[in-house]
Amino acid sequence: MKLKFLSIAALISMGALFSTPTSAQDTPLSAKASDPVKMGWMVGSPPPADKTIKFLDGSYFTFPQTRWSFSHFREFVPTKNISRGNGKPSKLKPRFDKNIDALTFFPQGSEEPMSWEESLAANYTDSILVMHKGKIIYEKYLGVTTSEKPHMSFSVTKSYFGTMVAMLAHEGKVDTSKLITHYIPELKNSGFGDATVQQLMDMTVGIEFIEDYADPEADIYKFAYAGGFFPVAHDYTGPRNFYDYLVTVKKKGEHGEKFEYQSVDTEILGWLIKRVTGESAEQMLSERIWKKLGTEHDAYILVDSIGTGFAAGGLNTTLRDHARFGEMMRNDGRYNGQQIVPKAVVDDIRKGASQSHFEYAKYHSKKGYSYHNQWWISHNENGAFTASGIHGQTIYIDPAAKMVIVRFASHPVATNRHIDATSLPAYQAVADYLMKK
Repeated sequence: MKLKFLSIAALISMGALFSTPTSAQDTPLSAKASDPVKMGWMVGSPPPADKTIKFLDGSYFTFPQTRWSFSHFREFVPTKNISRGNGKPSKLKPRFDKNIDALTFFPQGSEEPMSWEESLAANYTDSILVMHKGKIIYEKYLGVTTSEKPHMSFSVTKSYFGTMVAMLAHEGKVDTSKLITHYIPELKNSGFGDATVQQLMDMTVGIEFIEDYADPEADIYKFAYAGGFFPVAHDYTGPRNFYDYLVTVKKKGEHGEKFEYQSVDTEILGWLIKRVTGESAEQMLSERIWKKLGTEHDAYILVDSIGTGFAAGGLNTTLRDHARFGEMMRNDGRYNGQQIVPKAVVDDIRKGASQSHFEYAKYHSKKGYSYHNQWWISHNENGAFTASGIHGQTIYIDPAAKMVIVRFASHPVATNRHIDATSLPAYQAVADYLMKK
């Protein structure tokens, strides 16, 4: 039976924001023209009808409204708090470098140079921070972002929970070589039934799941409907929570043969954390990472209709708190005077996984990469590795340059394949500069 969603017109409207422009008519507003402050979104009591952003009509997830809503997500959908605790925030010392904006590089496939400052607009940057040797050397907030306002992280979330599963494995509480059904027997008749935990961690699971943001009929949308993140028709009869959706996913092909980016893999890892520890994945994130980092602010995570945290992409936090996590990973898991993540776990993440498996996904902007424990591993000379989310969210860690870059963005195109061409060379330009200092 075909599931009934909001309406085909609304679906196409929401799907259009993920599409790659193909003509002049399809070209989205520039970063300058779509500045959410200039556009006046949600100003007034009440705001004018043409400046109001809503959940029910899907406008909260439509460009250019997303340039406002990505910094106000909890005003549209249910969320759960991730406590920072009562401890003092760890100190972040600024030592700003005025030369960063003028650094130049060549975007992938281009012979025209671009400056770091120009790249911010090209990627619809909302806010960005660069750390070098633990000190903030660059920090900029644009649009409606501030240092105290959480921003949607999307799939950067995956790297947090992948790291936590790796920690549980290091402690002997999870055996990543075992089938996921050893821990979650409810998945026995699903496409995940004969997949191992490690295959989920590295996204080499063969299932029927299409993560195509340009197609409103794709599985990623059905997953989002189950989570309650898009409006549905009154007679919708599909899954209403993540658990009910995950058991419906079917197998396609063999496990362990190729990398395919599939957010449902991470959602099962969130389920695994709760099954093994007895606590929700987001509570474990608070206790085992967030409080120990000495974060400045509580984070929050999107939840489905029964309060299950969206492990695949629901984390909202501030730029500086992401930077603390990135700096901890750069520093072999140690931060704020303590070993938060075992060094062995960080070392294993940095080693990466099969590059030949990764090649199947045809990420031309990420040649030579692999994907391991929910991290993108570059295998470049600097050993860079990344937590990455759609629309331009990034924690980019370069151990050789002793550098961490954190960015929030609201690019009109979801997939980062279109953003990498200017982002990755820009990051390398800053790394090269810092290594010469």
